[in-house]
Amino acid sequence: MWTFLARRIVQTLPVLLGVSIITFVLIYLLPADPARMYAGPSATVETVARIRHELGLDQSLVVQYWTYITHAVRGDLGFSYRKQIAVTELILSRMPYTLALTLAGIFVELLIGLPVGIASAVARGKWADRAGMFIALVGISAPPFWLGLLLLYWFGFRLPILPLGGADEATSIVLPALTAGLGGAAWYARMMRSSTLDILSTDYVRTARAKGRSLFGVVVRHVLPNALNPIITMAGMDIPWFIGGVVLVERVFNWPGVGRMAVEAIETVDVPLILGTVIFTAVMVVASGILIDVVQGLVDPRIRHSRQS
Repeated sequence: MWTFLARRIVQTLPVLLGVSIITFVLIYLLPADPARMYAGPSATVETVARIRHELGLDQSLVVQYWTYITHAVRGDLGFSYRKQIAVTELILSRMPYTLALTLAGIFVELLIGLPVGIASAVARGKWADRAGMFIALVGISAPPFWLGLLLLYWFGFRLPILPLGGADEATSIVLPALTAGLGGAAWYARMMRSSTLDILSTDYVRTARAKGRSLFGVVVRHVLPNALNPIITMAGMDIPWFIGGVVLVERVFNWPGVGRMAVEAIETVDVPLILGTVIFTAVMVVASGILIDVVQGLVDPRIRHSRQS
């Protein structure tokens, strides 16, 4: 296991290096001038030139990247131009909000998707099955920003029972979590329905039913344990998607996570903060992938033995 972990960590280093290089080049190609944004619109040309020199922006791209990456390796992601606070400190202050939204979104996916999928499979061909799959199709087709605005309008404005945005109250996470998780719940419902139908058609399930075991008992004893393995894998793969993909949800609900901070950094051309959020998110996504591999090995002995061999 330790050899596998070491090999996976080494394999991720080129990925992180590539992400940092591509991000650095893209920021360098932006038509906006970070020094001008930092100095303000009324600053003189001399002031802008002085700030550009102080920030090292007058050096070549290679020198700027080398300076940045050598500091980043030591954990120093620089200071935000706009906030004048260490980028690492800013990211760590926002990360708990993004992680909370990630876990809440996955909880919504599982809480809604799994029962709907099982109920549709058990009621195959009946109205409950058709209704469940139609709702799942709507959930897959609905864009998250549209769904978020719809929930915001009904539950925050027309029926003011939930906060309109922010993170000031404990219930503030409900609408963002529903927005982030309902689309995924639709996928889980379709996947769970398919897995359940496969298991219900197996010989040992038919034998259990022939012996008089109830349908509920068969589902709990035979269907769930066999269907949960791919669900666990899929839920683990959702973690990196949520960490990097909830930018829009955080923006719609004014949720103070890393995604919203990254958008604000792009709008103000805050180069160190843009680079820091991208690299930090990339590290989190890579770490999540390694964690998924480890959990898969622990859950399924066949995967563990294949890696050892």
